[in-house]
Amino acid sequence: MRILVTDNTHPVLVERLTAAGHKCRVWTDCNYDMLLAEVAGYDALVVRSKIAIDRNFLDHARHLKCIGRVGAGMETIDVDYAESVGIRCLNSPEGNRDAVGEHAVGLLLALFDKIARADAEVRQGQWRREANRGLEVKDRTVGIIGFGNMGSAFAKRLQGFDCTIVAYDKYKPSGYAPSYVEEVSLDELQCRADVVSLHVPLTDETYHLADSRFIAAFDHPFFLINTSRGAVVETTALAEGLKSGKVLGAALDVIEYEDMSRDGLDLDNLSSDFRYLLGSPVMVFTPHVAGWTEESKYKLAAVLADKIIEVLK
Repeated sequence: MRILVTDNTHPVLVERLTAAGHKCRVWTDCNYDMLLAEVAGYDALVVRSKIAIDRNFLDHARHLKCIGRVGAGMETIDVDYAESVGIRCLNSPEGNRDAVGEHAVGLLLALFDKIARADAEVRQGQWRREANRGLEVKDRTVGIIGFGNMGSAFAKRLQGFDCTIVAYDKYKPSGYAPSYVEEVSLDELQCRADVVSLHVPLTDETYHLADSRFIAAFDHPFFLINTSRGAVVETTALAEGLKSGKVLGAALDVIEYEDMSRDGLDLDNLSSDFRYLLGSPVMVFTPHVAGWTEESKYKLAAVLADKIIEVLK
């Protein structure tokens, strides 16, 4: 089988596919139109999030048997249409769930202990101990929305903090959570949670899931963590929540204005609400790296290679 790899990924991907008898071409500097002109000659495709795989593209991919995504998010692929024309869509969330779980813990601690703010102040010669007095995770309630690979990995790492962990997942039948996690409704989570961590894919249903109505439904002020997709959180609603005191602080590894087709932010075209977030001392940001570790780079590629090999048998 002929496989086209358009993502910068760990060499183990091509190594395993080649060892299985397939012919691989690595082409990482292509764009949509370039790829569209070539895809008909391939049996499998490994894509990156910077190229949208839409219906028009899939209509040109006459011989594709599968499309692989090195990572978890599939929102740039028209999965429903691909599957309807016999193209399997594969991802590898098993490869970076450990990284995301650990990063979410890091964001939680950064929020509670004001780590980013304190670091910046010390670098400027300030030594404000009382102003940077922190909070402890122990005895607080952490709510996890979405209990798949990422949400469950975060929960596993929270065990040692002696906190209460509650989880809500609309799409899982009861009994999905381990003994140290309580399965609850969204209403109960909003009633009890001191911290909310989002671990859902970006779909039509989860777009702006965390809007003003979502925030208002919480019984008391809370902290918000998002390592899923930026558009799951409505920026305006978050800014309003911070101003009102309903949101005590937020840590975002992803943002609504993130452009998956390019690196960096267009600072000249950001909303006033996002500029407010950037200036807030109770906000923590990282550049969509929750799942990016040296270990996950290997695991993401290895897991996807094995899935592609199985489909192409």
